Amino acid sequence: MNKVSNYFSESYKELLEKVTWPSWTQLQQSTMITLAATLVITGVVWVMDFVAAGGLNFIYKLF
Repeated sequence: MNKVSNYFSESYKELLEKVTWPSWTQLQQSTMITLAATLVITGVVWVMDFVAAGGLNFIYKLF
């Protein structure tokens, strides 16, 4: 039981003393980058889906 208590004690100490938290500005920038990347990837997947659906519909209409 002492090992578990020691683990939580050291984890809490590490969280307070060793972890560097981002500033508010850095957090906002990271959020905007993540949002932009998500939108770009969503757009790329949508275009790929649209092209694949159009191509398959074209092939189905031939037969």
